[in-house]
Amino acid sequence: MAGTLATEIGMVDQVALEQEVREFLDEQWSPELTVREWWRRFAESGWAMPSWPTDVGGKGLSRADARVVAATVADVGALGVPTGLGVLLAAPTIIEHGTAEQKARYLRPLIDGSEAWCQLFSEPGAGSDLASLQCKAERDGDEWVVTGQKVWTSHGHLADLGMLICRTDPDAPKHRGITYFAIEMDQPGIEVRPLREMTGRAMFNEVFLDGARVADSARIGALNGGWAVANTTLAAERAGLGSGGGGGAGATFPGEKAGRLDRPCSDFLRTSARGGAAASKAAADPATFMIGLATEYGRAGDVHIRQRLAELYTLKQLGAWNAQRARAGSGRPWGVPAAPNLGKLQQSSITRLARDLGPAIMGPAGLLIGDDAPRGGVVSETTLFAPGPSIYGGTDEIQKNIIGERALGLPKEPGPDKDTPFRELKVGNQRAD
Repeated sequence: MAGTLATEIGMVDQVALEQEVREFLDEQWSPELTVREWWRRFAESGWAMPSWPTDVGGKGLSRADARVVAATVADVGALGVPTGLGVLLAAPTIIEHGTAEQKARYLRPLIDGSEAWCQLFSEPGAGSDLASLQCKAERDGDEWVVTGQKVWTSHGHLADLGMLICRTDPDAPKHRGITYFAIEMDQPGIEVRPLREMTGRAMFNEVFLDGARVADSARIGALNGGWAVANTTLAAERAGLGSGGGGGAGATFPGEKAGRLDRPCSDFLRTSARGGAAASKAAADPATFMIGLATEYGRAGDVHIRQRLAELYTLKQLGAWNAQRARAGSGRPWGVPAAPNLGKLQQSSITRLARDLGPAIMGPAGLLIGDDAPRGGVVSETTLFAPGPSIYGGTDEIQKNIIGERALGLPKEPGPDKDTPFRELKVGNQRAD
């Protein structure tokens, strides 16, 4: 299929493109394949990440054409790409800032699902003000020795690699003394401890690094230039987690630790797992889910419920349009400043409205949780998890600050001079050093 009209960069015949994808799926896809084997075939074909450049395993297609590919894969019912932070965050960061050797090392295992990633950014004293991080790395020959603590690390217990930012020069201003690494999680100097949520799950973790080691060859970007690299990750995070973004959604979680690679794909198709379809729909499309729920429970005619459903649907549509506007304007003079932040902020509003709507529609049944609960307990779990989106990926308050400064031109809040060395700053009531 190489060299056909559908895979040429530029104007693409979408009918030919869809036909080419369907031919690939007819030849290679089967729900009886193991997840490992299907993701291997998917990655080798280039259709898993069709918007990526051809030299890193993609097809070099536009984002619009990539959406045609994704829609075709979904229409056929094939298992999608791996979920999680590898595809959402690590990939765009490595593509933009990584060396040729790093792209060859990290990208293929990321899209074929053989390795899982986590994000080692936030710290107990550096969440909203991330550049105040104190986790440090000290040079030891061709390696760095890392000491510190990270927190709110999603799926850290399942990760093979971590996107780590740490301080490598305390004498530099706080934004300039940070370096970005890809660190191996399975080593004696790293301990991962779960943080139990109200839902009963433990998706988040705190991570302790005590003498952990990372090779200098795993440094992404320039020494002490990690803040610029981290901003690429953060932009991808806000765009993905925002209204209209992908949210890191995919087929199932990658990596050996999750224990899913050698199971058949049919176990993870959205219609196969008990409660899985409902949970996926509630997360990916809360408006459609809630409209269906209101119809099922005979509340679709209630004027108050209808009004809130209309509001939820409106927010969903506005979020999708904002995401389209952000993609179309990316890197162009007429692009909208802080568009991903607007989407992230709007997602918090959507989540809060869905939190209120579910129990209002279901009544007491909306309080039940577990596989035996109506709709697999997804409404109760959504309610309990609702505070999360307004915190992770940057709090609502931080998004408003960024929108105010970057989109509206408002002045920054008072603070130390930007050239003040980090060790002279105060973190809490103590000096940073």
